Amino acid sequence: MSGEDSVLLHTEGHAGRLTLNRPRALNALDHSMVRRIDRALTAWERDPAVRTVVLTGAGERGLCAGGDIRSIHEDARTGGSASADFWRDEYGLNARIARYPKPYVAVMDGIVMGGGVGISAHGSVRVVTERSTVAMPETGIGFVPDVGGTYLLALAPGELGTHLALTGARIGAGDALLCGLADHFVPSHLLPALVADLAREAVPAVLPRYVHEPPKGELAGHREWIDHCYAADTVEEIIDRLLGSGVPAAKDAASALLTKSPTALKVTLAALRGAPGLGPLERVLEQEYRVSCAALTTPDLVEGIRAQVIDKDREPRWSPATLVEVGDDDVARFFTPLGDRELSLPAESQQEVPW
Repeated sequence: MSGEDSVLLHTEGHAGRLTLNRPRALNALDHSMVRRIDRALTAWERDPAVRTVVLTGAGERGLCAGGDIRSIHEDARTGGSASADFWRDEYGLNARIARYPKPYVAVMDGIVMGGGVGISAHGSVRVVTERSTVAMPETGIGFVPDVGGTYLLALAPGELGTHLALTGARIGAGDALLCGLADHFVPSHLLPALVADLAREAVPAVLPRYVHEPPKGELAGHREWIDHCYAADTVEEIIDRLLGSGVPAAKDAASALLTKSPTALKVTLAALRGAPGLGPLERVLEQEYRVSCAALTTPDLVEGIRAQVIDKDREPRWSPATLVEVGDDDVARFFTPLGDRELSLPAESQQEVPW
């Protein structure tokens, strides 16, 4: 499928419509799709007839399940540079969406994971439904939350973002709203009418007619143990606290962590804790680019994708295999500057940073 076929573009009334169109691949993003979206945003930013941008996904399974993992696996396995080139443009697009001067309405219906979060949760109007499943599941494939995920999760209340980043847990609409990954709940059967009205009227006039009370989430009832356990300074201590809490859900979280890449867990915690000190989204994306490029050279990324996506045996053999074997120097390597390969994104000088 060509880039033109995989992202459908058209204008309807005063709305520019972006439709991710790879439903059989859960609308997974590839490089051509990122470029096509960016070109469309450039054109619509300059077009006075376009007042609103609306992002949707083809099919009923999800907006976007993330990046093209199989391509990343092949690139990492062969030592290529295509993934680094893709991330450079993808992270630039994430930053652009966050700063877009016109309303950017992301319809986060169905599965929204990884790169799907990056093209939706940075938007100015983020809509979830009863079918929404949102997650940053990177540690399960030996990777680290990217696309501004460490920025978004660091802003979540208490230690909810730490819990989601390390475990890769999937959350529904209520918890996405609680964690600041979405703004409004709209029942899925109302989406066609919502999108149609956005082509005719301004966003503030349309939303009140469609926004409903969201279903109750689960995380609010677990804040006590989540905030206590994940406030620890190391992944090892987090797991110890989870196991010692006496709460079944906390024990389940510990069990989940013990299946993830030990290296990815430690790097994720460091990236998340360091994000607030970096300032605006662009600086965090630049850090994530260093981390992602480093991950591309590690055995865990290849092995994690093999186990979860290629062979699907769900039995990754991590290297190192245990948390105690991952030292501070191993973690620090992921944050080493890239020299002339650095990602450098402009940031508005007067931008308010919400830390």
